[in-house]
Amino acid sequence: MANHGSPASLNPDQDAPNYGPVIRQRRKALGMTLEDVAKATDLTIGFLSQVERGISAPSLSSFQRIAGALQTSLEQLIKVNEPYSEYVSKDARQTYVLGKSKRLYEKLGPGFSGALTYPCIVHRPAGHVSEHMQHDGEVFCYLLSGKLEYHLDDRTFIMTAGDSIHHDTAKPHYSKVLGDEESVELWVSSTPISHGKS
Repeated sequence: MANHGSPASLNPDQDAPNYGPVIRQRRKALGMTLEDVAKATDLTIGFLSQVERGISAPSLSSFQRIAGALQTSLEQLIKVNEPYSEYVSKDARQTYVLGKSKRLYEKLGPGFSGALTYPCIVHRPAGHVSEHMQHDGEVFCYLLSGKLEYHLDDRTFIMTAGDSIHHDTAKPHYSKVLGDEESVELWVSSTPISHGKS
């Protein structure tokens, strides 16, 4: 679920938890339908159904939107105790594993009430293709290592270490890890949270 040790101690072969049943239980407890959550998150009913059944795993951004629609936070939803501190040392960084591809997320800060951005480092395996996304907000990505094929609207960018991209997430976007090595990406995103039913 979460690892409070150094990111260097992460085991990429560890099993990724299936959070589908937790999401379904929370949704039903709130009396919400899949359609309600889809409207609140800009995700499709089909994708949300696959997430609840453990067939698909959401990206961290989509997971945050799902948690927001369910009137909670990602940490509360997956029951991670995370005391607040403005300063986070590298050895106390929260980490998550999501999806069958075992994407590793290093959370760079716990956030605070009213925060406008969410920073993290993402480790993605060779060949990984992200979900196709389009939602309110903005995102910045700085590629630390590896190679990405980044699709934004009708344009494609080949990113190598040191390249960055910053855009409005209302534009359709997704990316693919190129080559035989994992990519390590620094992301800073805004994730508008919508509460309650639409």
